[in-house]
Formats: sequence, C-alpha cells, structure tokens
Amino acid sequence: MLYFMDALAHHQYHSDVNAAEFSKNPDKLASVVRRYDMDTYRGLQGVEGIAKAISVSIDEGVKSSDLSIRQETYGVNKYTEKPSKSFLMFIWDALHDLTLVILIVCAFVSIGVGLATEGWPDGIYDGLGILLSILLVVTVTAVSDYKQSLQFKDLDKEKKKISCHVTRDKCRKKVSIYDLVVGDIVHLSIGDQVPADGIFISGYSLLVDESSLTGESDHIEIDESKPFLLAGTKVQDGSAKMLVTAVGMKTEWGRLMEMLSEEGEDETPLQVKLNGVATIIGKIGLLFAVLTFLVLSVRFVVEKAMRNELSSWSSSDALSMLDYFATAVTIIVVAVPEGLPLAVTLSLAFAMKKLMNDKALVRRLSACETMGSSTCICTDKTGTLTTNHMVVVKIWVSGETKDVRDSEGRVLSSKVSESVLTVLLQGIFECTGSEVVKDENGKTSILGTPTESAILQYGLDIGGDFDAIRNEIKTLHMEPFNSAKKKMSVIVALPNGQIRAFCKGASEIVLGLCYNIIDGSGETVYLSEQKRKMIADVIEEFAKDALRTLCLAYIDVQGGFDARNRPERGYTLIAVVGIKDPLRPGVKEAVETCLAAGITVRMVTGDNINTAKAIAKECGILTEGGLAIEGSDFRTKTTDELNEIAPRIQVMARSSPTDKHDLVKHLRGMSEVVAVTGDGTNDAPALHESDIGFAMGIAGTEVAKEQADVIVMDDDFATIVKVAKWGRAVYINIQKFVQFQLTVNIVALMINFVSACITGSAPLTAVQLLWVNLIMDTLGALALATEPPNDGLMQRPPVKRTDSFITKTMWRNILGQSIYQMAVLFVLNFAGKPILNLEGENATAILNTFIFNTFVFCQVFNEINSRDIDKINIFHGMFSSWIFMGVMISTVVFQVIIVEFLGTFASTVPLDWQLWLLSIVIGLVGMPIAAVLKCIPVEKTVVQEQHDGYEILPDGPDRI
Repeated sequence: MLYFMDALAHHQYHSDVNAAEFSKNPDKLASVVRRYDMDTYRGLQGVEGIAKAISVSIDEGVKSSDLSIRQETYGVNKYTEKPSKSFLMFIWDALHDLTLVILIVCAFVSIGVGLATEGWPDGIYDGLGILLSILLVVTVTAVSDYKQSLQFKDLDKEKKKISCHVTRDKCRKKVSIYDLVVGDIVHLSIGDQVPADGIFISGYSLLVDESSLTGESDHIEIDESKPFLLAGTKVQDGSAKMLVTAVGMKTEWGRLMEMLSEEGEDETPLQVKLNGVATIIGKIGLLFAVLTFLVLSVRFVVEKAMRNELSSWSSSDALSMLDYFATAVTIIVVAVPEGLPLAVTLSLAFAMKKLMNDKALVRRLSACETMGSSTCICTDKTGTLTTNHMVVVKIWVSGETKDVRDSEGRVLSSKVSESVLTVLLQGIFECTGSEVVKDENGKTSILGTPTESAILQYGLDIGGDFDAIRNEIKTLHMEPFNSAKKKMSVIVALPNGQIRAFCKGASEIVLGLCYNIIDGSGETVYLSEQKRKMIADVIEEFAKDALRTLCLAYIDVQGGFDARNRPERGYTLIAVVGIKDPLRPGVKEAVETCLAAGITVRMVTGDNINTAKAIAKECGILTEGGLAIEGSDFRTKTTDELNEIAPRIQVMARSSPTDKHDLVKHLRGMSEVVAVTGDGTNDAPALHESDIGFAMGIAGTEVAKEQADVIVMDDDFATIVKVAKWGRAVYINIQKFVQFQLTVNIVALMINFVSACITGSAPLTAVQLLWVNLIMDTLGALALATEPPNDGLMQRPPVKRTDSFITKTMWRNILGQSIYQMAVLFVLNFAGKPILNLEGENATAILNTFIFNTFVFCQVFNEINSRDIDKINIFHGMFSSWIFMGVMISTVVFQVIIVEFLGTFASTVPLDWQLWLLSIVIGLVGMPIAAVLKCIPVEKTVVQEQHDGYEILPDGPDRI
C-alpha cells in the first residue's frame, strides 16, 4: 500500500509537462496526488498551474453550471458498493442449519419408504409435511434476516451523510461530499475528514492523520512543500483550503475500498452470552433426543422380540424407525434455541430503527444494549444541554459593562470611542475561523461554530464590515482554536505595515497573557492588580449569569513577522464578551429521568466553573453534596483522593481532553458503565475509552463521529436518555423471550421423553414440533423482542455487569408454568381417553391432536404472561403493540388451519368445539397461575443509597 510514498525516487523532474494532458485525463490527474508526484506538480507550476489546467479559479471556485460536465469528465465522488445479498441467498443460508439438513434427508427417506409401502399419494404425506414445515421455518427466518439487512443498509446510508464547505460561484457553501467535483475548492478545519484527493492551496498549521491509509500513527504536516491530501484522512489540527483533483473510485481511498470485502457486524456481548446459553440448552436437547431415540428403538425391538418377529423386518418397520429418528432430530431442532441470538438482533434492529426516528443514529449494534446498563453519563454542556444558538448579550469594554440587547432582543447602540471600535472590529473579524458570506440573493449568513457566529454577528450588529476589514488587512499566520490551548491567535499586517497579533479564548487564560487594557478614552494603560481583580470580578459576574465568557486581546509586534517567534505575553485586553446559550427545552426533565433511573449525570465542559455551576444547577445536575471541580485541580489528585471524590463529581469545568479521558477511565475502573458525549476531535480519546460514546450530529467533527457508537442527530441530551430507555427495553425484552422459550423447551422435551419411555410413542410428531419451534423461535422473538419501552423502565436501577441474565424471578416463572403445563399434559397423555370419554379407533388420534392443541394454546397464553416478568398487569400496552397482536392472531389462525385442514401432513384430526374450548381454557388457566407465581417473593429487597441522594427502587415482586 505504501508504493506511492516512494514515488519520488522513481520520477525525474520534467519542466516541459503539458498541462493539456491533464485537463481531460482524470487518471493522469489523479496519479499526481496518489503517487506524491512532486516533479509533475512543479512542472505544472504548482497548484495554480493545476487549477488552470482544469479550468478553475482558486478564488472563485467551480461554476455551478459546470458541475454536470465535470462529473461526466472526472467522475462522481461515490464509491462502488458491493452488491447486497439477495433474498434467495438468505434462504440458502437458512438451509445450512445442520439439524434442518438432517430433517430434509429424513423427509426424503420417509417419502421413499412411504411410496414403497403405502403407494401414491398416502405414502408421501409424512415426508411432505416435514418438508413444508421446514420450508415455512426457512422462509420466515430468511424474511426476518433480509428485512434486517435492508434496515442496516438504510442505517449505513445515514452514517455516510457528510457535508463540507466549498467555494463555488465566488461564494462559500455547504454541500454533501457526494456532490464534490474535480476543481472544487474545499475548506478544511480540525476534525474534518478529507472528502477527496486534492492539493493544498493555503492554510495554517495543518496536521493530517493518514493512519487509515498508511497505518502510520504520526501526523503529517501539510504545506506548500508537502501539498498532497488524500481522501479518507483526517484533519487533526489547523485549517486549510484544498483543490480537489480526484473523486470517488479515482482516489487512493476508493481504490482501497474496492479491494476490501464488506465486513459484518460483530456479535454484541449479549449475543455472545446468549450463544453460550443456547449451546448448553442444545447439548441438553441432544442428550434428550438420543435418549428418546434409544428408548423408542429399544422398546420397538423388544416388542418385536416378544412377538417373535425379530427375524422378519418389513418396510413399515423401517418407516417406524425413521419416524423415531425424525422425532429425535426434531427434539434437537426444538431444543436448540436459535431464536436467542435472533431475538437479540431483532430487538436491537427494532430499537435502532425507532431511535433513528428519535434522532439517534446507532453505529454499532452493541451500543443500545450497553446503554441499558449505563450508570453514568459524562456530558458536554454546549449544544447538548444548551441550544447552541448563541448570542452576545453583555460586553465589558473601555472599562465598563454594557448590555448589548434590550429585553426584546433588539441591539442597543454601541457607545465606545472610534479608536476602540476600530481595534474591537479588527479583533472580531480577523481572529476567527468562520466567515461571513452572501448567497446569490445577497443575503448575509455566517458559516462557522455557534460561538464564533455569535461574536461575528455582534460585530455586524455594531456596524462592522467583514469584507472591508478582511480586504485591507493581510493575514500572515493563524493558530486555530483547540480545546487543549483554549485559545486561538492570528498575526496580521495592517494597511500601514504594522504587524499586529490578536488572541481570543477562555477569559482567565487570555487575561493572564495581558499586561495592559484599553481605558474609557481609548488609551492603552497598564493592567494593575486592582484592575485585574476588577476584570476577574466582571468575568465571574457574567459566569454567574450562566453566560459563556471570552476575552479578546491584541499586541503590536515590533521588528517584523517571524512565525517561530510568536508573542505569548504582553497583550492588551480589548473586551470581555458574555454569550448567552439557553438551556434546551426538556433537559431538566431528562436529567430528572436519569436520576430516577439510577444514572448519574456529570457535566464535563471547557467553560468557566461559575458558568458551568450556574447551568448545572439550572438543569438539576449539580445537587446538594455534589462536587464541582476544575480540570487543573482534578489533575493534581492522587489515585486514593480520586477514589474518594470521583463518585461525587457532578461538574468538571475548564477541563482538557486528557482530564475528560482520565475521569472516564477512573470511573470505569470503579465498575461504572460510562456513557460519554463529545463533539470535537480532542474528545475522541474519551469517546474511545467509554463504554458507549455519543457524538453530536450537528456540532460534531467527523473524527468524533468515527469514534462514537451513537450519533445524536439533533445534539439534544434528551435523545441520549431515549437511547438509555431503549437499551433497557432491549435487555428486558430478551429476558421476556428467554423466559418464554425455556418454558416451551422444558415442557416439549419432558412430554416427548417421558411419553416415549412409558408408552413407546411421542405424542408430538416431527411436523408438530417444527410448528412449535416456529412459534417459540421466530414468531416468539418477533412478538416479545420488539415490545416498545414503558416509563417504568426508567424507574429502576441499571443492570450491573455482574448480574445473572436469567434472574431468580425468571426461574420462578419458568418452573411454575412448566410444572403446570407438564402436569396437565401428562394427565391427558396417560389418562386422557377416559377423562374426555374418547372411544373408537380414532380415539388415539383425537387425544394426540388435543394434546398438541392444548400445548400450543398453553404457549400462546404464556407468551402473553411473559410480557411482564414481575408485574401482574400483563395487558398494559398490549393492544397498541400491533406486532405482538399480529403474531398472536397469526399463531391462532395457523393453529386452526393445521388442526382442521392439514391433518394429513400434521398427523392431526379435526376437533369438535367442546375440545377446542377446553384447549383454550386449559391455556387460559396459565394466566391466573402466573399472577399467583408473581406474588411469591424470590429476590431480596435492597434499598441502596446513591451518592446523589437518590434511593434505588426495590426490585422483584415488591414492585407489583
């Protein structure tokens, strides 16, 4: 893969490169960047020459009218996707189940023997019944898997919705990366993913992570001497403009994608755990199957010996042995709970789809599941708890605090001297990474972060002209803002030749760099300790009003510009800005929901501690006994001290990305399941360290999104709480399904095994067991695993990592129901004829059909019982769950069809209405029995005191 890194050694410098060769040859143009071809780059006179060769102006960008022509000539910025699996492939995969293959063989042997003994058509019914049952099981499984694959494909499309900033038609615009064309001028900033191959035009301190292509972890500095940028790499620091030279499959990333095969989803922890459970149950089922076959076969041989027929074997004897074998294999099919992993996937996929409607894009399946067990959320403030619609409401300038807006939000006139206004506007419009742009209709808009946009809007409101100031002042060097330094700076040349540096950032940090201030008359005066304290008080006053504070300062540099000797101290303070960022609606309620659910919410922010505390109190995060700490204090604590204070930390202000990472790591070390929100590139380590990472969809960088498990599309904290709620629903739904399935397993295995041992025949045939398998596996998973969450889920403590998946409460319900069902079915099996007054040659067939019918209705009503593991009211929300109702009605309808109309295939006979009614009543009795069982206490009631003063609700039957 690194062949293009060494390309310089294999090329000679050509000064007579023909630019015309590149204008219509996309492959040749793409190879310049892909092969790091500096010779051709210089031969074309650098980026200006390449821009000229592809007919684009670096200042004006591509013309919108040329887009379609450029796409035809150079290609579109999309990668060739592997064709998705067809429905027939899913059917083929489902047929690969070993037990089903054995049953298919049995079915064909049964048809062969049946035709030889009973002739056409009577001889084919048994075998054909098994084949039709297998076809039904395979079709339902394939449909389920196919629908999931389509759903994941839709989710994948959502993941790839990325936009970038370009210059087109002389305007800066936001476009989808898929709409990029060769010749586009792309603006890159920290956290962006490079959307196509291109060449550096201009920029500052650009560092790129190429590890996704080269595997090298060192960041590459990009400038005029190393100008090549590759698609798929990520901007770690700085900002730049680049000229797109290759898109889609012509890029190095595109070529690499073509070579890679499509990767499937890894199994989630719950799937792994349940696979283990399934394996154990499968082994038990195998043991019972072998024993059943041996008992039936031995009885058959002994009975033949007693009749002195051991020496003569007919084809009907072979058919009987084959039936025994088919029954044994079917017991394995029923016993192996392949529905367990299916239920997890179904439940997670259903949750993912619903969460997508709730503005949460789940990137990894295990995220929902993990979020259900989360014990704490470390959240950002800006944009997550607040609206991220920022506006400047107060400013300290020229020695006094001024309100910027009146009570109705109108801008008040600025009463500052001309000289102060000039330097203030220079600082606002030059020391920024954002831009003021005009669209085709002349309407002004601001492209950039909300904080930058608020300050630029203030500059425009007080009469500033962005373009005029930018045109007359030349930018020499820029250090973009990052969360480690908490400031940004820019060095410019004023029209009179004076070199001036501006600095903007966290108020106390920038104030610490200042030696002077501008007074009321516009004069520069020394910043005495008394004045410094007065300004610190102003900053604190702003912060206590929940305002975000920033300082703006400048310094005139003597002796010319030198990028290596940038001024670090001696600045003159221009202004302190107070920015209002209102709380999001519903945040306070969402925080209360978290606390009630035993989830601690911690605010981790780069803001001033007073601002952080004011917002935290407003939304209910900072409680009595809770601790607010600054990152600088947190760093100095020993491990023992952290063990003591970490559970009490509710606010961490002025935190660096390292502080956030260390807090998450420490909390996880204390057995907390930690969820983390992040939007910046520097949040990536904490997102990676956490159990579940949330990236912001609007404010989040591509680097943060890449590390996250869930992307919060609306940047709202309430959406994170919805993910926790659905996560809990997934866990509970799987528990319901496991409880239901284990009951069916125990009863089906015991009834067939015991009956085989005592009577020499199994009451449930292979076809009937396959139908039961379909009810309890695929249909059961569909009904119970897709139940929506209820509000009660967020009024119980989170499930600990160490908790057993099958709880004592579940075992109580499983054993209670199993005992009832087995008692009824055993009585019917051994004494059913006299009890039901069944006589005649058809009596055995009627009894076996009745046992089968009763068994199925016991499962139908037990499925309803399983809707709630420990509450008596199982009907809450049942009639509004159309999937559950659909499965219930379909099961009953199919049961009627099987018993009344498919007797030839299913070995059943039609029943009269009294036996139908009795089957339903016996099944229905399971419901009051379940209610009684739920009153038997099994779990210990423990009331724990949390560090936030919240008492965890009791678990188990005490909640009834």
